[in-house]
Amino acid sequence: MTPALGLRCCGYALALVCSISASASTTFNEVKSAYRSSDTLFLDRHGQVLQRLRTDFSVRRGQWVELQEVSPALRTALILSEDKRFYEHSGVDWRAVSAAAWGNLWNSKTRGASTITMQLAGLLDENLHRGSGGRSVAQKVMQTLSASMLEQSWRKDHILEAYLNLVPFRGELVGIDALSQTLFGKSAHGLNNREAALAAALVRAPNAKPAQIVLRTCNVIQNMERNPDYLCDDLDVFVSGTLRRQNFATHEGIAPHAAYQALKAGPASKQNVQTTLSAPVQRFALQALQRHLRELSQRHVEDGALVVLDNRTGEVLAWVGSSGALSSSPDVDGVMALRQPGSTLKPFLYAQAIAEKRITAASLLDDSSAQIQTVSGLYIPQNYDRQFKGWVSARTALGASLNVPAVRTLLMVTPEAFENQLRSIGLPLQQQGDFYGFSLALGSAEVSLIHLSNAYRTLANGGLASAVTLTRLPTHKQHKPTPALNAGAAFIVSDILSDPMARARTFGLDSVLNTRFWTAVKTGTSKDMRDNWVVGYSEHYTVGVWVGNSNGEPMWDVSGTSGAAPIWAAVMDFLHTQKTSRAPTAPAGVVSQKINFYASTGIPTEAARTEWFLKGTEQKSIALNKNKTIARITSPTHGTIIALDPDIPPSAQTLTLQAEGNHLTWLLNGKKFAHGNRIQWRPWPGKHTFQISNAQGKIGDTIKLEVRGAGVVTRPR
Repeated sequence: MTPALGLRCCGYALALVCSISASASTTFNEVKSAYRSSDTLFLDRHGQVLQRLRTDFSVRRGQWVELQEVSPALRTALILSEDKRFYEHSGVDWRAVSAAAWGNLWNSKTRGASTITMQLAGLLDENLHRGSGGRSVAQKVMQTLSASMLEQSWRKDHILEAYLNLVPFRGELVGIDALSQTLFGKSAHGLNNREAALAAALVRAPNAKPAQIVLRTCNVIQNMERNPDYLCDDLDVFVSGTLRRQNFATHEGIAPHAAYQALKAGPASKQNVQTTLSAPVQRFALQALQRHLRELSQRHVEDGALVVLDNRTGEVLAWVGSSGALSSSPDVDGVMALRQPGSTLKPFLYAQAIAEKRITAASLLDDSSAQIQTVSGLYIPQNYDRQFKGWVSARTALGASLNVPAVRTLLMVTPEAFENQLRSIGLPLQQQGDFYGFSLALGSAEVSLIHLSNAYRTLANGGLASAVTLTRLPTHKQHKPTPALNAGAAFIVSDILSDPMARARTFGLDSVLNTRFWTAVKTGTSKDMRDNWVVGYSEHYTVGVWVGNSNGEPMWDVSGTSGAAPIWAAVMDFLHTQKTSRAPTAPAGVVSQKINFYASTGIPTEAARTEWFLKGTEQKSIALNKNKTIARITSPTHGTIIALDPDIPPSAQTLTLQAEGNHLTWLLNGKKFAHGNRIQWRPWPGKHTFQISNAQGKIGDTIKLEVRGAGVVTRPR
């Protein structure tokens, strides 16, 4: 023997020993534990599967299937097709070896003597994988020895189970679960004789032409039936149709958007990801959303989203991103989409104003026509019903969701300060406060449902804010709450939002928002009825609901109580089937005081009641004096610029001036020129000053405006 040949033989021997050692040391449990499906299973908090999501696109593997979960037909078909004496031999079928010529035995195109155990050994050891030209002689020897070692340490049922889960099938399919789900649309335990025979035929030649697969499938069926003359009628139609199927969807379950969000938080390093979701809550929330949206189908509504939070921990108990099949955009996650929240921002505005002691819950706010001058022009807020209620308390203004009092409150707080407050409770606004201006009071800033709901959770927790979590965290990693709202102000706002009387002027006393247990809730509708919201909380849970269309199209005649509110109420009822909800206890620094409301007419503006106050701001009575209602110019506003049109006759160009008060006299540039609350004025170019005075001649209000334009207009004498 030459030195070179000796070294080569030593190399082969060393490789052979290493390979056999690696295969022999591998246990069934190690192989099963190391198995990785191409899907990740997302589980609820108790381990129930909520969603399956494909995360590996290199191959298609399903879940590991235990042998008892494989149909008897498939086990029979596989044994008859691949290894008839599987339960008799010890890894190598020497009867098959002796029945064939040596050349045929080791020919790379011949698998007649290759047992299931030998094939498994080739699947387990990378060094034994078949190359494009088949296995080498050394690989075949090592495969034979490895199979014998496997048979000594593994049970037969373990060998067959591992083989079924690791064997490649057609295309990217690996393992019996992927094959069954993709081609047959069912689990492996449900395969019948025909399906089992086709599966066994694909083991022999995974990517063969359909005609060849039909012949092999027929041969397997004949062996199963023990009838070589068995007619395989229409088998070609069955095989060709089956091979075209792709039933194994990339995702399946009732929480697709939550699964994607959990995956986005970090790559799936495990086959199972345990979320904080509750399967019963998730299932009911989805059903409640879909059921109500079907009822709204005639009102051009097809989408919705819903989230349920645990107040104490911030764990997400339900995450419904869309209405599923009802939506034309089911992949859009409505829980994360940015949309205008409408009036749902008002509670935080009033909480800030109360905390800064600018107002109390009993303060009277003016709900009347307002025109606010801004850098971009006039801002004229309107109430939802286009009507004004006059002087109302802050409790009524918030409970009844009146727009004008909210804007007047923001005038006191300022948009910039309110923006900072919203950010502190976890609402990441896209722009600065001055960008939104006073419309920020009415929800012009876009937010997501998850962030908005968590902000309401801050109210539920007495002003303490913390982040939400979708996956289970150990105690030492849970988010610690931090103060974000004055605790007293949060309590007072919660009391207002739980008061049916406070919202009665808009929603009536018999509202779907009224629950049999303690809850605090607020509705919101964005401009042009594109988004409808209801967010509210009980002692234990916060529930947020959005209803609308993912493409941004407006709904038809859908209000807060007819859109999202019934869904919110249904979920709240479900959550409290066996759990009560108690009103929060007033924190330190909050006191109650009976208060009376008086007007100059002697008729109370609101009924006497016991009200909550921050200590030091309490009052026994509030009265409107006569000066509250006189001498105020309501239109136009100070700083208005008017442009004259030279193509319109001067006599046709007039401006309406309006004011509130009694016995009013108008002054133009210091001279009296009209009387009354509503007058017409023919403008001329220049800067002008308007004033109004009462019967005693006292000036009550002053505005300045400018008229621009060409042409000569005769001045009135």
